[in-house]
Amino acid sequence: MLKKLSRLAALLSGLILVGAACAQTFPSKPVTLLVPYPAGGLSDVIARTVNAPLGKALGHPVIVENLGGASGGIAAQKVLNAPSDGYMLFQGSPNELILAPLALSSIKYKSEDFRQIHRIALAPMAIIARADIPVDNADELAAYALKVAKEGKPMTYASVGVGSLYHLLGEQMSKMVGAPMLHVPYKGFADAVKDLLGNQVDIFITPYGAPQVALAKDKKIKFIASTSPGAHPLQPQLGRTSDSKGALKNFTSEIGTGYFVKRDTPEPIVQSMHKALQAVLGDAEYLTRMGALGQLASPLQTLDVANKAFVDETTQYRAIAKSINLQAQ
Repeated sequence: MLKKLSRLAALLSGLILVGAACAQTFPSKPVTLLVPYPAGGLSDVIARTVNAPLGKALGHPVIVENLGGASGGIAAQKVLNAPSDGYMLFQGSPNELILAPLALSSIKYKSEDFRQIHRIALAPMAIIARADIPVDNADELAAYALKVAKEGKPMTYASVGVGSLYHLLGEQMSKMVGAPMLHVPYKGFADAVKDLLGNQVDIFITPYGAPQVALAKDKKIKFIASTSPGAHPLQPQLGRTSDSKGALKNFTSEIGTGYFVKRDTPEPIVQSMHKALQAVLGDAEYLTRMGALGQLASPLQTLDVANKAFVDETTQYRAIAKSINLQAQ
């Protein structure tokens, strides 16, 4: 028994020493920042705003890699298949790590397989629409959805995949309005916006930034209402769903972007990456660029706070999935 305890103690001591050694040498090569959507969308733009200051803080380049598909599940699984050495960092949200496993039977991971190191940004969200849709606010949208459903032509809504947050929000809207709506999934944000521009889909409930505001200014798309609870600097005049007098009064949502690693990544490496991300959040150029995009930079978080936030989001979004009876396909 004593021999077994001694071996266990030696093993634990060895693991601690290995972890400390990893932290002292981490990173010794470029780090990959994996974005679970194709290039061109808001997630990609955020990553390419973060990678330079993060690389500066780490002392090695941070290379952005885009890998769309399966509501972000393909990219998330790639992280889990990689070594637990901190060299593959995942930029994600509840969309890919909590909801995708609930919606797609092909996805075998769960949110507990990941650890959030730090939230990097909080995005405003809104219902945006094709430019020629004959509505201008949440109440008019609800009435329009009922009208076209009665005519046998249900309103269409885009998402970035089955089981994504934007799919769930569309289903939740349909349920609240009391009208069937047709889900149109895409691989990424850029593809969804492209079809809005082409009048191929009616609405997209999505995070937004300066590029979408510019498209609306040129009357290529239309903002219907913000789903975020507060006003936002990019669109201070935009009405909110919470201002609605009807079915969508309680239809609110916003989403954060975080940085994740595999749960079993050694603690010293996690701490090194956490320190680097906090440096990014103090970088003046980063803050200016994120503000121009319409993104709100995250307040500083301890590792415990970042982890608890992710655990709380898991509980929240699993409850939404249950409320609309989301079934894995």
